[in-house]
Amino acid sequence: MLTQQHTHTNYYLQLEDQFGAHNYHPIPVVLERGEGVFLWDVEGKRYYDFLSGYSAVNQGHCHPRIIQALTTQAQKLTLTSRAFHNNLLGEYAKFITHYFGYDKVLPMNTGVEGGETAIKLARRWAYVKKGIEANKAKIIFAEGNFWGRTLAAISSSTDPSSYKQFGPFMPGFDLVPYNDTVALEKAFQDKNVAAFMIEPIQGEAGVVIPDEGYLQKVRALCTEYNVLFIADEIQTGLARTGKMLACDHENVRPDILILGKALSGGVLPVSAVLADDHIMMNIHPGEHGSTYGGNPLACAVAMEALTVLKEEKMAENAEAMGALLRTELQKINSPFIKTIRGKGLLNAIVINHGNKEAAWDLCITLKEKGLLAKPTHGDKIRFAPPLLITADQIRECATIIKEALATL
Repeated sequence: MLTQQHTHTNYYLQLEDQFGAHNYHPIPVVLERGEGVFLWDVEGKRYYDFLSGYSAVNQGHCHPRIIQALTTQAQKLTLTSRAFHNNLLGEYAKFITHYFGYDKVLPMNTGVEGGETAIKLARRWAYVKKGIEANKAKIIFAEGNFWGRTLAAISSSTDPSSYKQFGPFMPGFDLVPYNDTVALEKAFQDKNVAAFMIEPIQGEAGVVIPDEGYLQKVRALCTEYNVLFIADEIQTGLARTGKMLACDHENVRPDILILGKALSGGVLPVSAVLADDHIMMNIHPGEHGSTYGGNPLACAVAMEALTVLKEEKMAENAEAMGALLRTELQKINSPFIKTIRGKGLLNAIVINHGNKEAAWDLCITLKEKGLLAKPTHGDKIRFAPPLLITADQIRECATIIKEALATL
C-alpha cells in the first residue's frame, strides 16, 4: 500500500513499465481525477478529455447521479451470481428492453463478451431456426472491424497487430469490404450464412462512415436472405453520434444489438445483448452465462446511466456540438489535416505529413496544451469528448488543436 501521495509522473510510469505487461502504448500522462469533460494528472494539471475512455464516459467523468447509484447499491449488494435471483436484474431487464424495444436482454460485462454472445446467439439460431447443418454456420464481418482482442474477435480482424502470431483462428468467419452491399449480397448466396456483424461507423478504424443508405440496404439484404443483422453499437451507441443508436440515423432496427462502454457511464464494465424471443429463447439454462453478468451493482448503474442520457438530452447535444466541432476544425484550414469526418461527437482527423509519427507527435503537443487524444492506425486521431461539452469549450479546444497543428 502506498503510504504517500506521489506527484511525479515518472514514478508511476516506471511502476507500470516494471510490473505491468507491455500490451499498451499510452500517452505519457498519469491521471488521478476526472469531472465532466475534464481530467487532472498527478501533478495537478487539467486537461480536456477528447477520448472519453473510447466512448465509455459519454455522460462525463464521475457523473454525480451515476456515482450516487453506484455507491448506494454498493453498500447493499454487489454480486449474487446467477445461481440466485436478485431484486434488480428483473427491473433492469424490463427497463432496458423497453428503452430499446426488444423482447429480451442477455447481460454481460465487457464489450467483447457482448460480441461473443451475439455470435453464439446467431449460431444457435442458425441451427435451430434456419436449419443450417451442424457446425456449418458462417458469420460475415466487414473488413476493418474492431470489436475486441479475444481469439474470436481477432479471428475476424484484418489488422495484423491484432492477429499476428496468435493463430490458429476461429473457423466459420468470412469478410466482406465495408460499405459494399454488392459484395455482401454475393456473400449471402451461401446458404450457411447465419449473420452479418457490423459497426454502423467503424470506430477503431478511424471513424469510417459508410455511404448514406448503406445500413438500410444491409437491413433489406439481411431480411431478404434470412440472415441476422448484428449491430455492434458498443462505441457508436448511447448518444455518441447524435442519436441514441447510430442505426437510428437510418431508422434501421438490428436483429441483435450489442451495447457496452457508456452503458455504465464509465464506472464499471457493463454490456448487454438485446434480441427478440425467436433469437434469444434458443439458449437454455447452462448454455451461456457469466458470474458477473447481470450483477445488482451493474443493473443499478446501467439504469441510471441510460436515464441520464435521455433526461440530459445528450444525443441532441452531441449532434449540435459535433457539427460545431467539425465547422471549427474546417476553419483551421491546416495543410496537415487531410480529412475531417464524423457524426455527432464521434469524429476523427487524418493527418497528412511526411513523418509517420506526426499524429503521435501532435497528440503529445495537444497533451502539453491541455487536451488529451490518442492516434489510431498511425495517421488518424479521434476527437470524442464527453457529450456534455459546451459550445464555448468546443471553441477553446479548436483553438488548442489549431495551435498544436501549427507546431508540426
